[in-house]
Amino acid sequence: MVRMQKGTGAETHVHVEAPPEVVYGVVSDVTRMGEWSPETVKCEWLDGAVGPAVGARFKGTNKRGIATWSTKPRVVVADPGREFAFDVDTDVRWTYRFDVEGTGTRLTESFELLRDLRWYYAFAERWVMRIKDRRADLERGMTVTLERVKRVVESEAPS
Repeated sequence: MVRMQKGTGAETHVHVEAPPEVVYGVVSDVTRMGEWSPETVKCEWLDGAVGPAVGARFKGTNKRGIATWSTKPRVVVADPGREFAFDVDTDVRWTYRFDVEGTGTRLTESFELLRDLRWYYAFAERWVMRIKDRRADLERGMTVTLERVKRVVESEAPS
């Protein structure tokens, strides 16, 4: 079993043929997260929030195999066209960066552990969700997520 330590993480990227502001608008609309994430089923803004702003919270509902759980992330960066990031509790930070690349955007998704993985997470991942290597699993999930975002953004872009 891989036990991820504080400060570890991973990132992946994809080219999206749309301007950074457009890609940011899609990614930062967390209510659409279920369209592209292999684990997140749905998200909804909390506490009267209606969009991405530093301090805004949302509820994420996730499912993997027989395991279902929810989180209440808090937005920590909301810089349109540049970066969108949120912390899930005090455990992990998810970040999306939007960089101009040719005629489109280099979209990068990353995660960083903010503290050591607790033993019960490792137990749940290994025995309930049947994941042997969570980091590799998250990297695969990020690749799937970004490919789906790319497809959505490019299909919605004006011709």
